[in-house]
Amino acid sequence: MKTVLVSKFKTHCVALLDEVWRTGEPLVVARRGQPIARVEPLASHRCRRQLGALRGRMRWKGDLAQIDWSGEWEDDP
Repeated sequence: MKTVLVSKFKTHCVALLDEVWRTGEPLVVARRGQPIARVEPLASHRCRRQLGALRGRMRWKGDLAQIDWSGEWEDDP
């Protein structure tokens, strides 16, 4: 977990918040070496990152409208 001094946080607040949002890693803000706050992304952001991890890596072949969804499903052995 990254730690920054409160003076650096004040100066670079927006950039640090963007980094937390982008990486998903929490940030600890310290004053005189003592932690005073923790900044972390919202839980909903983490879910979106995990769900979007396969974006662009999977493709559908064929037409989904042509599939008979009413039948029974079987697992492949």
